[in-house]
Amino acid sequence: MSEYNKPLPGMDGLTKEFYDFCKDEALHFQKCTACGSFRHVPREMCAQCNSFEWEWMKSSGRGTIYSWVVINRALHPAFYDSNPQAVPMAPVVVEMEEGVRLLSNMVGCTPDELKMDMPVEVVYEAVTDEITLPRFRCSQA
Repeated sequence: MSEYNKPLPGMDGLTKEFYDFCKDEALHFQKCTACGSFRHVPREMCAQCNSFEWEWMKSSGRGTIYSWVVINRALHPAFYDSNPQAVPMAPVVVEMEEGVRLLSNMVGCTPDELKMDMPVEVVYEAVTDEITLPRFRCSQA
């Protein structure tokens, strides 16, 4: 595996649990067992009912593009000219079938191909031996 020099998530607490599922190529979100609301980013308390009771639930892995922005100029050293493919890039906000939104990147799709409400599905990219990131590709469904 080549060296991954871009910023990575902190791997502790509930965030680590989320990425541990991703390492197994399974996307999970927290679901409040009191009111049934899904939530992301992982946290202890439900924002809907203030309950501390929750469980991890497997996601369908499907969603639609809610929003995106095209970045043409690298603002972090890891995205400079050392990798000519790094920009332009278009981070996307995906609204998952479960109702949560997830910020990620698209694979196999250029920024000019993105469309609002475009169906997408999760894929996984092992960027280090410990961390696998969820990415999205255009869905065939």
